[in-house]
Amino acid sequence: MSVVIGIDVGGSTTKIVGYRADGKLVSMQKVEAADPLTSAYGALGKFINENNLALTDVTQIILTGVGSSLFKKDIYGIPTSGVDEFAAIGLGGLALSGKKEGLIVSMGTGTAFVRAGKDGITHIGGSGVGGGTVLGLCGKMCGASSFRTVVEMSQGGKLSHVDLNIEDISKGVIPTLPPETTASNFGKMEDGATPQDITLGVLNMTFQTVGMMAVFACRNDSVKDVILTGTLSQVPYAKRVFDSLEKMHKVHFIIPKNAIYATATGAALSFLQKQGGGSCAGKH
Repeated sequence: MSVVIGIDVGGSTTKIVGYRADGKLVSMQKVEAADPLTSAYGALGKFINENNLALTDVTQIILTGVGSSLFKKDIYGIPTSGVDEFAAIGLGGLALSGKKEGLIVSMGTGTAFVRAGKDGITHIGGSGVGGGTVLGLCGKMCGASSFRTVVEMSQGGKLSHVDLNIEDISKGVIPTLPPETTASNFGKMEDGATPQDITLGVLNMTFQTVGMMAVFACRNDSVKDVILTGTLSQVPYAKRVFDSLEKMHKVHFIIPKNAIYATATGAALSFLQKQGGGSCAGKH
């Protein structure tokens, strides 16, 4: 079997995606470790072992992500190359969503906004608000050291204890803004606000900030499909926030299946497309 592997090397989490030369998906996996090198080598070993492959079955490795620059030579003697992370985000987002164009929002430690379509792939900007924001604030204020803990704590929270809404400050009707619309994140911190309330508030602030940046980007573009990828896209509360923004601003938010693997998917597809086997949308 001839397999092409894309690896998205993060600071501590690595995602790996493998395709056969004909574009058929082999599998998607992730590995967490203390450093990028350990994480990437561990992901490759796990992928080969769990898919009953030999090193000789892997014909190409394509690296991307913040940790990819640490690799200076071929991995285990397998031809290894790199691809621009924004190009990988764009290719992967379109492939996983089945769309021909869109604004791909990669919610990692920070957030990247990538416009992809028939005219190419362009990084239009980014934000320091992302997963790092969530873990940093929730860790300091609530003692939550992992996304799992953050999600669990937030499920018992109430936004009404921390956020100021339109209905809190205006009794009149604003046609374009429902009364439950946030007027100020953390603008109504009650003395009795619990760690659960604060954790939910941090998630809400993060998703609203990212979502509104996407809305503003779409207002200057004909594209109205926003494809959400990255680790934060898997937090259950995300869908609730983005569904609300979709109704208010007429932008279509999409969280594709396997969204956390978008960048690794794009890395693999970047090579396959050059080889003439790049139409992999819909095979996930």
